[in-house]
Amino acid sequence: MAKYIVLLGPPGAGKGTQADLIAEKFELQHVSTGDLFRENLKKMTDLGKLAQTFMSKGELVPDDVTIAMVRERLNRTDCKKGALLDGFPRTPSQADALADMLSEFKSKVNLVPYIFVPAEALIERLSGRWTCKTGGHVFHEKYNPPRMPGVCDLDGSELYQRDDDKAETVKNRIKVYNEQTTPLIEYYRSRNLLVEVDGTKSIDDVSKELISLVEKA
Repeated sequence: MAKYIVLLGPPGAGKGTQADLIAEKFELQHVSTGDLFRENLKKMTDLGKLAQTFMSKGELVPDDVTIAMVRERLNRTDCKKGALLDGFPRTPSQADALADMLSEFKSKVNLVPYIFVPAEALIERLSGRWTCKTGGHVFHEKYNPPRMPGVCDLDGSELYQRDDDKAETVKNRIKVYNEQTTPLIEYYRSRNLLVEVDGTKSIDDVSKELISLVEKA
């Protein structure tokens, strides 16, 4: 039976890194809604054009459009062993839609790991990031500092801090994420699918824990 995992975690929790590692280990497709939107918009598919009509007006893309994109992606042959979902579902109603979709595939969500990191640690991780203006290389004040402050080690260009990485923006992103995701966390917890993983551990330790959880699931 195909395996479906919904990976949850706030910005800066290392979700993307772990998603790629777990997907490769278990031969699952890493299905990110961000990537799906970009793909549909770039190829100007019918769904991409539909999404664009809302985005161009500054409106949220309706659930049924997002769900249709996810359905089309999960129906592709490379997803026959299952998928690791990242960025979807975001709400209990989307989670219901996913459950209905998977039941049509005679499958279900097997596990929902939630990589938890305290807000203070997330702020330190994210607000310390500096990006190279020319090549987009990323450095961190604490974890990966450049040899010379403000200068990229790789091409010598100036480093700058993206608006997304500034402390106030980071705090707001985390607040919004927590407000939006709490109902979804409770949704999966009440169905005994949610497992909290300590995201303050090293990447390797988090990976080992996630691999163990997926194997048991």
